[in-house]
Amino acid sequence: MLARVSSAAVLGVDAYQVAVEVDLARGLPNFFMVGLAEGAVKESRVRVESALKNSGYDFPQRRITVNLAPADIRKAGSAFDLPIALGLVSIGEKLDQKKLRTTLVVGELGLDGQVRKIPGVMCMAVMAKELGLQQMLCPAECAIEASAVGGPEVLAVSRLEQVVEHFTGREELAPVRCQRGQALAPDNAGAVNFADVKGQEHAKRALEVAAAGGHNLLLLGPPGSGKTMLARRLPSILPPLSFSEAVETSKIYSIMGLMKPGTGLVGTRPFRAPHHTVSDAGLVGGGSVPRPGEVSMAHNGVLFLDELPEFRRHVLEVLRQPLEDAYVTISRALTAITFPARIMLVAAMNPCPCGYLTDAAHACLCSPVSIQRYRSRISGPLLDRIDIQVEVPAVSYREWIQREPAESSADIRLRVVQARDRQMKRFPTDGQVSCNAQMNPTQVRKFCRLATEGQRLLEIAVHRLGFSARAIERIVKVARTIADLQGVEEIDSDHLAEAIQYRSLDRNVA
Repeated sequence: MLARVSSAAVLGVDAYQVAVEVDLARGLPNFFMVGLAEGAVKESRVRVESALKNSGYDFPQRRITVNLAPADIRKAGSAFDLPIALGLVSIGEKLDQKKLRTTLVVGELGLDGQVRKIPGVMCMAVMAKELGLQQMLCPAECAIEASAVGGPEVLAVSRLEQVVEHFTGREELAPVRCQRGQALAPDNAGAVNFADVKGQEHAKRALEVAAAGGHNLLLLGPPGSGKTMLARRLPSILPPLSFSEAVETSKIYSIMGLMKPGTGLVGTRPFRAPHHTVSDAGLVGGGSVPRPGEVSMAHNGVLFLDELPEFRRHVLEVLRQPLEDAYVTISRALTAITFPARIMLVAAMNPCPCGYLTDAAHACLCSPVSIQRYRSRISGPLLDRIDIQVEVPAVSYREWIQREPAESSADIRLRVVQARDRQMKRFPTDGQVSCNAQMNPTQVRKFCRLATEGQRLLEIAVHRLGFSARAIERIVKVARTIADLQGVEEIDSDHLAEAIQYRSLDRNVA
């Protein structure tokens, strides 16, 4: 006797359909599982047997073969517990076989028959939507998450008995519905505010330009100058997530099992701040079963690297490919998995080993050689990929004591959103480019027209400071963003002058 149940598994950030085939044959009682099952999948036999017995169903004492098709892709995780149990139950119960094949069934079973939460449900719901499936049956804890994508009807279950009753027709499960506005988690961009920042007008301007164009940013200043505080407030001025961006980000958090209970989508741009002891696999992803790293966890948001020179050099170098391509590819013997990584890189560092090179109130004890050695921990190619390098001076007592609040994040965010709107109207509607930092060389030549005076200024700066071709392109992109903030189409010398002075580390150490 043969039963088939439609299920799914996750590979990278995408799900693929898996047919769970359960066959009972004559012979000595035994249980075989085929289809390249990993450890957690093989252990499902024990969970399924206990769950069936404790829910009042018989576990067949026959030769049982379970096939997970396609059989040439490795299967991991516990999502196949529920479809395997359904296949076994269908031998003794009259279940609707057609409904079994057309309903996507996923879920982990407890020994008492409880249906438990699994990671990656959102990816499976997106796949079900693309395949045109009508229904998806999943654990109740994941129901809001699965219904947020607006695909098939989502049926939430908490126990094995509910599932069996549904497929026998004795009980109808009501679909879980989630409106798009309800699916988004609250945007907590107002949790921190630029109104709390005293002074630092130059640095706040640089952050506004970075947010408006999606540019990578490096904050350079002495200890206590507010570099980390400024960086943590950057998400409060970034544009809100669009629905498609929220789905992309939520799929990654769903895989990692980090979705907040009761919310269907991530509503806030991510802000990830890994410690400088992070490994290269922790930063870009990896493992025997590849999982997303911090770069992918920051997709559509901000990756903040505090004390940049303290990160190991080979860890920083693996950032070069995702910064350029906006994705990470992890290759293994049997497959290559790609994770999205469209991020804003924000880094902070001291100007020298002691930290007080640019601080007028403290004497710097570092020699030019030690300063050069300290800064050389960051390679030139990585620095070229950072569009804005800005000095953050120490805050004076007069600035700190001021009671008048500074400009709020809401006011800055309004200008940023207006600049992003201008960029969205300028670029093609295919969604490949959404801000100035993502422009390719062809688009830079097309959309970044320089006035005559601006061309002369840029030529002088290139000869005096020795900018690389990549750095020149980054300067022009930043100037394009500054012009967008002013609402003008042509880039003039003022815009270029501001963009050029955002290259602090291209100057010689005094």
